[in-house]
Amino acid sequence: MVKHKLRDSDFLSLQMLDGDELEDLVEEALRLKREGTKGFKPLSQKMIGILMEKQSTRTRVSFEVAVRKLGGYPLVMSKGDMQISTGETIGDTGRVLSRYLDGLVVRTFGQDRLEDFASAASVPVINALTDESHPCQALADMLTVLEYKGSFAGIKLAYLGDGNNVANSLMRAGTKLGMEITIASPEGNEPDRKIVEECGKYCELYGSTLVIGGDPVEAADDADVIYTDVWVSLGEKAEDKPLEQFKRFQVNYELLQNARDDVIVMHCLPAKRGVEITSEVLDGSHSVVWDQAENRLHAQIALLGMIFG
Repeated sequence: MVKHKLRDSDFLSLQMLDGDELEDLVEEALRLKREGTKGFKPLSQKMIGILMEKQSTRTRVSFEVAVRKLGGYPLVMSKGDMQISTGETIGDTGRVLSRYLDGLVVRTFGQDRLEDFASAASVPVINALTDESHPCQALADMLTVLEYKGSFAGIKLAYLGDGNNVANSLMRAGTKLGMEITIASPEGNEPDRKIVEECGKYCELYGSTLVIGGDPVEAADDADVIYTDVWVSLGEKAEDKPLEQFKRFQVNYELLQNARDDVIVMHCLPAKRGVEITSEVLDGSHSVVWDQAENRLHAQIALLGMIFG
């Protein structure tokens, strides 16, 4: 096992891990999924706060269950119940919560807001989603790829649709693991340019490839994995998006004909059936979205174990 820099540390994005560390974390998640925690209780007698400034189903529940499985006590907090909703700064909130809790999981808006929170806090802070990145989702996604494909090197993952926080984190994860990452988005909705440039450097280090384009059929060609997400993310307004331009990016049965015969289809959920993905595909034989959703739990157990274990 690679010696990790995660111990007693924040986890704010996938930038902090190199390829070996990331692969080690994903492999540990797979081991824990297969074998269970078996008395591994690194969170025994620890209180972990779960602060949700945005709505959540999978993130909240998977973290709450993960904390309990590792022997800890989760404390779920929503923005509307706290003084940050009336103007208390995120930094002051982080300072105070650190006096009560042993760790904090935070789902918020800007990445800078999360970083301000972490700078003020004196306990480990985990990114449970920001507008820029969704690293815990990407950990679960890579666990799913490993389960179904057996390795990462040379596996082609085609992401189709909005170049959002999920796309940003998939780029970071995939290029550090030697994968072929192709992103196809409507013009003006591409992934963060700075993160694209960052991931270009990972390609040189890890022998991966990254292609950013606007043709979903070309992106899906010979893909081992096809991935999509909602076209309008939480906090965005549909009227601010050129949704007509997105229609040709829908993941449907016709599009799958361009991929490999054993392609797997992924979606981080919640899905808008009939919009970015058809029910035929979401419920079909190529879909692995339910295993992918379950893997949020196992990836986060591994992450918490490495930080607190």
